[in-house]
Amino acid sequence: MLGLAEVVAGALPGLRALSEEQAARKPAPDVWSAKEILGHLIDSGVNNHARFVRASAEDGLSLPGYDQNAWVARGGYQERSWAELVVLWEAYQLQLAHAIAQLPPARLAHTLSIGGGESVTLDFVARDYVAHQLHHLAQVWGRTDA
Repeated sequence: MLGLAEVVAGALPGLRALSEEQAARKPAPDVWSAKEILGHLIDSGVNNHARFVRASAEDGLSLPGYDQNAWVARGGYQERSWAELVVLWEAYQLQLAHAIAQLPPARLAHTLSIGGGESVTLDFVARDYVAHQLHHLAQVWGRTDA
């Protein structure tokens, strides 16, 4: 599996190539634009950053989920400049890549539950976070096709 820094490096050229109009296009009123998808990935990073830190310090945590639609709406990403969102996404993901790399290996076995879900390991959460980025980046390309 690719690491987060590699995901960022691979995605940046395509993200930077998108026009403001492509990034703002919504396929339907209730479907996120590329801007909103990237905003969601930033919000997901914020929430997962706290999970990485807290679960590395304490085993067996029960942490809340988050209302992704509310976060995206409150973030106002549709009104932001695409170029600014790409810079913010890149910087935050690279910080998270660094934070993930700093997780003590022995603590990757710590467990946590998120939003009342099944207990998972910190290692799973970190790997799933990278997969989550890839999933939504694929959606960005789907939102911007002419």
